[in-house]
Amino acid sequence: MRTADLHRKTNETDIKVSINIDGTGQYDIDTGIGFLDHMLEQLARHSLMDITLKAAGDLHIDAHHTTEDTGWAIGEALNKALGDRAGITRYAHTLLPMDETLSTVALDISGRPFLVWQVELPSEVLGSMETELFREWFQAFAMGARITLHVRNDYGVNTHHIVESCYKALARSLREATQIDPRSDGRIPSTKGSLGAA
Repeated sequence: MRTADLHRKTNETDIKVSINIDGTGQYDIDTGIGFLDHMLEQLARHSLMDITLKAAGDLHIDAHHTTEDTGWAIGEALNKALGDRAGITRYAHTLLPMDETLSTVALDISGRPFLVWQVELPSEVLGSMETELFREWFQAFAMGARITLHVRNDYGVNTHHIVESCYKALARSLREATQIDPRSDGRIPSTKGSLGAA
């Protein structure tokens, strides 16, 4: 089983996360931010990774640090659970519809962290959360997981739908890219022989 536990503590947040890549999509999420919890639950359910996350952050200031640091923590836990990446599919992309919205995620578990974010969000706030923070979450996740990540909203009107379709597309892409390819014979999918695992 590819699993990892991680404790990330700073002066701004205290986060504990456990991840099982080969799970069934079970989750226990508590960030103190309702909409972010909802998105991370989608991430677990649709990737089939089991994710447990408890975060205590400086929400009396705003949601920025908690949002960003949960992205870092989940990404770092995924990076740790993947190990040397031997045998994984590595690449994946998902075109995901949600009502009037269509979003695309493409990723490479490359060891080279990078984010391309082509998402315009019509509303500035969802629940109590500023929508500009979603880019911060995806950026931190890509850095922590050491993946190349491209996120694009092709079209949509409802901000909730746009954000949720991005998380679900990420989840489905992770589900595919982290799978063990039976034809790979356990080899690392790179001619360099390494994908930069921590």
